[in-house]
Amino acid sequence: MANSNLTNAKRAKNDEFYTQYGDIQKEIEAYFEFNPDVFRGKVVYCNCDDPFESNFFRYFVLNFNKLGLKQLITTSYKPSPVANTQLGLFGDDITLKKSKGRPKVTANKFIINEVHDIDGDGEFNLKDVAKQLKANKHNEWTPLEGDGDFRSDECIKLLKQSDIVVTNPPFSLFREYVKQLFDYDKKFVIIGNMNAITYKEIFPLIKANRLWLGATGNGSDMVFAVPNGAEIAESDRQKAARLGYVGDYTRLGNSCWFTNLDHGRRHKPLPLMTEVDIIKFSAKKPFEKYDNYNAIEVSFVKNIPGDYDGVMGVPISFLDKYNPDQFEIAGMCENEDLYKLKTKVYTTAECKQAYIDKFGKKGTYDLNASGVIIKDGLLEKVYQRILIKHKKK
Repeated sequence: MANSNLTNAKRAKNDEFYTQYGDIQKEIEAYFEFNPDVFRGKVVYCNCDDPFESNFFRYFVLNFNKLGLKQLITTSYKPSPVANTQLGLFGDDITLKKSKGRPKVTANKFIINEVHDIDGDGEFNLKDVAKQLKANKHNEWTPLEGDGDFRSDECIKLLKQSDIVVTNPPFSLFREYVKQLFDYDKKFVIIGNMNAITYKEIFPLIKANRLWLGATGNGSDMVFAVPNGAEIAESDRQKAARLGYVGDYTRLGNSCWFTNLDHGRRHKPLPLMTEVDIIKFSAKKPFEKYDNYNAIEVSFVKNIPGDYDGVMGVPISFLDKYNPDQFEIAGMCENEDLYKLKTKVYTTAECKQAYIDKFGKKGTYDLNASGVIIKDGLLEKVYQRILIKHKKK
């Protein structure tokens, strides 16, 4: 049992990434700028956030009136290894002491119904929230009965009461987390790994235009706080330090926002050149056709030809520029051929021979997992590709 607990604690440390305030602010305000009423009269639920530590709580409570929220609900998970270490509910104000006796193992629930300047200093800040919570005036601060797992009955009950979920859920539970949001028909803005785009549970939602990437920071460097003792690649720790975050921070270059809230960026048309001009000025060579799909390989989003009528294989980073009024997603290059787009399936013998031909030794080249081009007479896989085509006008 002891070893199991240690393993679980280690897993929890390596699955917790705490979002910076500025990243939350940039993302949420993009929706607000596109539609000033997007949060008005809504209940926002942050269900993976210790209210004492979370920048999601900090952002929404400080902008409660600006966004026009009806209510903010925040719940935490009991074994959080970062509890009481990331940031203080009461900010840097040393005149207001933190509440004594808060057990570190307690999962907390904060329900904010109103915020205003209650100490008469002319501004609203976290000190006002703290005073309201301590006086229990129109706001609620209580421990949860259970551990605060988003799948627990009491958290699902709170989820049912909410309109929009905003948080950074555990990456390892991303599939299950997103499924729950759709099961309960919720709007959401959440952070995930960009590779989640390729999950068979996630990609169909993107293809059906039920889920898309958020407005900011997708696929670029995002810095996250991590629990003390979490495993961090030294290169990521150093990159975070160069960005101004020294200590228990890591940088994730493949993180992104996922949402089903509309924002202006997804309606901006992608400027495109003709196929002839791309070959002349950028690619310097004709587009290659896949050996196993009736589509052409487009290695860079900037090289998508504006006058090509067929199917094109593009990097998953395309989704950050995806305009559903301009393009249609046909499918994805993948093993199972879920979208019935493959024109060829390679045999085991062909995959083994392709490995020998390419690498000069025995092995298996999994050609069926992606698009394949013929380069210098050899079969060669490309990186994961989304298959798109222009929408007919």
